Amino acid sequence: MTKAELAAIVAQNTETSTNTTMNVTNEILKVISEKLAQGEKIQLVGFGTFDTKQVKAREGRNPHNGEILQIPAHKSPRFRPGKQLKEMVQQV
Repeated sequence: MTKAELAAIVAQNTETSTNTTMNVTNEILKVISEKLAQGEKIQLVGFGTFDTKQVKAREGRNPHNGEILQIPAHKSPRFRPGKQLKEMVQQV
């Protein structure tokens, strides 16, 4: 499902315009992205938690030529599903 398809379904369910729903969807994703970049955690009870994880520097290998390279330390976004979301997925 794409973002446009999601916005269309939400617009239909809430009886609002697709344009308005797309704007709200974009704003929600923007706020989540900005807060993660600032190192904050976003917890949506029943759905899940968005946060960042610090990944240590490590040695990697270029798959094309086998050359060894250093991968620098970095922050990586992650999502951990909540209990209700896990249970809903299990039922399907």
